Amino acid sequence: MPGWVQDAVWWHVYPLGFVGAEREATDVVTHRLDRLTGWLDYAVELGANGLALGPVFASSTHGYDTVDHGRIDPRLGDDDDFDELLDAAHERGLRVLLDGVFNHVGREHPAFQAVVDRGPDAPSAAWFRLRWPDGWQPGVVPEYDTFEGHGQLVALDHSAPVVADWVTEVMTHWLDRGADGWRLDAAYAVPTSFWATVLPRVREQHPDAYLVGEVIHGDYAQVVRESTMDAVTQYELWKAIWSSLNDGNLHELAHALGRHDGFLDTFVPLTFVGNHDVTRIASRLEDVRHLPHALAVLFTVGGTPSVYAGDEQAFTGVKEDRAGGDDAVRPSFPDSPEELAPFGEPTRRLHQELIGLRRRHRWLHTARVTPLHRDNRQLSYAVTGDGQRLVVALNLSDGETTLPAGGAGEVLAGAGAVRQPGTDRAAVSLPGHGWAILAG
Repeated sequence: MPGWVQDAVWWHVYPLGFVGAEREATDVVTHRLDRLTGWLDYAVELGANGLALGPVFASSTHGYDTVDHGRIDPRLGDDDDFDELLDAAHERGLRVLLDGVFNHVGREHPAFQAVVDRGPDAPSAAWFRLRWPDGWQPGVVPEYDTFEGHGQLVALDHSAPVVADWVTEVMTHWLDRGADGWRLDAAYAVPTSFWATVLPRVREQHPDAYLVGEVIHGDYAQVVRESTMDAVTQYELWKAIWSSLNDGNLHELAHALGRHDGFLDTFVPLTFVGNHDVTRIASRLEDVRHLPHALAVLFTVGGTPSVYAGDEQAFTGVKEDRAGGDDAVRPSFPDSPEELAPFGEPTRRLHQELIGLRRRHRWLHTARVTPLHRDNRQLSYAVTGDGQRLVVALNLSDGETTLPAGGAGEVLAGAGAVRQPGTDRAAVSLPGHGWAILAG
């Protein structure tokens, strides 16, 4: 993994929604990326040092039905707009992560349209997993594999060398242009052997690129070992954070943190409590008083944290399983941060505080967790690494509680926490629904 990732905290943006782009493709170039450029200082002030972009390449609708991986989506702008965004980000010390859709292409992609027009003899026929009808005629669409049943998303044939060559070329091209890494969309649907063929070739020219795969379930460590990715998305921890807080079952979180430590033996996961594909954390939590608890976990355990734009403002939004069901979690943003509603300011300040704490403790990137106390509604744990230590304490109950915090020192962050001094059996008192991070 590139050394710079140790300090990375990503601010994750879904550009088409952020800038208020049209729902469907257009050939008219509208220069909207500069709206995002106007938010870069806001990201820096938040404490982020990376900008993780959703799809920016030409697509038919939502960006994940790409039709040209070599062209900026006209709804966002053009190459010059993208270069200006890259330059502005780098001037502020922000690395830029691109979103690469290489499991499938949009049905209007020229490679697939050539298949429809020219049939089995099309040079791009080898790109896809196709089944031809008897007596094929031009214009007849063969049966084809899709991504999870979506007819507009045509699955690529990852056993074809031409596909590996093309993906390598696309990834290298945009890294040459100045991008710092790739999020590999739907990486779980692609054979690990494909990534093991492509990614080393990309790293030959860009050894410092950060390559992280979207993997929802399965054996994370095995995927990383076999694919040669730097990391995968930590959906297990994401689920355990919100469900343990909602259910008042911190045993689930403690178990997930143990599994998380096991992953750290192989790789450092990309951690998050929200992204463009899930219900926002402020809506997911049944008790908004537990939002700080979720953030305390995110920013104190090992990993590379990502904050989905708007979560730091306590934006709400529920993802629904229907056409357009992502719209609520992919909204348009104001022209500038000054136009944000004031209700999100306390949550933004909390993010600043916790991101600042994390960046002052660089060792948290690979920190391990040791539970000190666990119960349904109370949990305290120590995080350690490089000879250093912090203690985290969480209380989900209505009443005040005192939790073991052996060896802990001053309170670094928290809500109403008071350290109870003593010998090695030091403890911390928390009010109802309180939390604390203490020096080790």
